[in-house]
Amino acid sequence: MSESGTGRRTIRIASIGHAAFAATMIGFGIQGLIKRDFAPMWEPVPEGVPLRTALVYLCAVVPLATGIGLFWQRTSAAAARVLLAFLVLWLLLLRLPYMVVSWSVGVWYSSCQTAVIVAAAWVLYVWFAGDQDRQRLGFATGENGLRIARVLYGLALIPFGLAHFLYMEATAPLVPGWLPAHVAWGYFTGGTFIAAGIAVLIGVYARLAATLSAVQIGLFTLLVWVPVIASGAADASQWSEFVVSWALTAAGWVVAESYRGGPWLAAGKR
Repeated sequence: MSESGTGRRTIRIASIGHAAFAATMIGFGIQGLIKRDFAPMWEPVPEGVPLRTALVYLCAVVPLATGIGLFWQRTSAAAARVLLAFLVLWLLLLRLPYMVVSWSVGVWYSSCQTAVIVAAAWVLYVWFAGDQDRQRLGFATGENGLRIARVLYGLALIPFGLAHFLYMEATAPLVPGWLPAHVAWGYFTGGTFIAAGIAVLIGVYARLAATLSAVQIGLFTLLVWVPVIASGAADASQWSEFVVSWALTAAGWVVAESYRGGPWLAAGKR
């Protein structure tokens, strides 16, 4: 953990993943305030949701304030607590219920994306939790809190992989043109997501699986979406895909870092 400054101005950077994730939250907040609309990570939001305009600003202010707070020693615990509570409510109230109403790919895939973000926020909360957090919310801190975060991450990876198999006609064209056998690559990446999710859930080679899954998401961001954005011809949908892919990369890296200090090839129970 890196800290600089003194007193109220102490900067806290626990890891590269922490810095990237906090910066991403700040970016979501700024984007929401500028566009006066939901940042890509919050979509889709049903048109009939109550107080939609207020929710737009809430989805901008909370990530912005907590993202900034995550960088400071005196506010990191409170920021992680607030961000985690907000994301858990988003998952429970605006993601999971719509999976019952509509089992479309957009609904369940976005639920898995939210679960990954929640997992990262939960790891940060465990890292920054103070004594009062550990006393009052012991179930959500320490090793138990990390276990919950990892389960959420592992559960989300499996549908990511299944989507590659179920929607290969949409997956294969995304493979960079300079790579051969696009369909084979699609099946390979789908299989690795599923394998990584299972490994994280059962604790077998979990650190290696979490790290490789984060690297895979990062490579997808770099090799698929960065060239599209750099071409200058990206439409709104492709920009959204790039932003979400980057957010998942940062979140996945935080979860992978939660295993730091542990063995890479542990094959026993967590």
